[in-house]
Amino acid sequence: MAARTATISRKTNETQIEVSINLDCQPGSASEQVIDIATGIGFLDHMYHALAKHSGWSLTLKAQGDLWIDDHHTADTEPDLARALTQDTAIALGTAFKQALGEVRGIRRYGTGFAPLDEALSRAVIDICSRPYCVTDLGIKREKIGDLSTEMFPHIFYSFAMASGCTLHVDVLRGQNDHHRAESAFKALALAIRQATERTGGNDIPSTKGVL
Repeated sequence: MAARTATISRKTNETQIEVSINLDCQPGSASEQVIDIATGIGFLDHMYHALAKHSGWSLTLKAQGDLWIDDHHTADTEPDLARALTQDTAIALGTAFKQALGEVRGIRRYGTGFAPLDEALSRAVIDICSRPYCVTDLGIKREKIGDLSTEMFPHIFYSFAMASGCTLHVDVLRGQNDHHRAESAFKALALAIRQATERTGGNDIPSTKGVL
């Protein structure tokens, strides 16, 4: 079977991001899983590590940006460039995922994941359909978790969905601890992705239209 891998670079005036991904590093596969994340935002690294681990990916993601200005661009550490970095990492990751997956053929296409973390429970549903859409309901109340602004979580999921061409629904069903709510959401997404990208053993396009 062809390797489902990709390496991409994303450079803007604010951020520089390098991503390498291998979609097929689940336990029992021929490829060792290696995860190396460095965005400069600790909790964002933690979330991407959880996403890669439970998706069965090997993932290297390196990001540099002007975090002293803000974390929106890398993720959201003060208000405005960490934001760029956070958002841009999600765009780069979604782009790499789409490139590694290639033509949507011979996979399950749909995936659903439920992930508990103590009292928190999240559900994620994905459709790899080339019709990007994203709905999130996370219910997180804190302004920050660690050094990551929580307002960036919907941006991360949205940016990944748009760049990857997926329809994505992520809902935190319950939970008191916002750290647990966020982490269970990323883990649920990982399980949904793992199911959706599973090879069926065939070579068909999983659509009645015959094209995705």
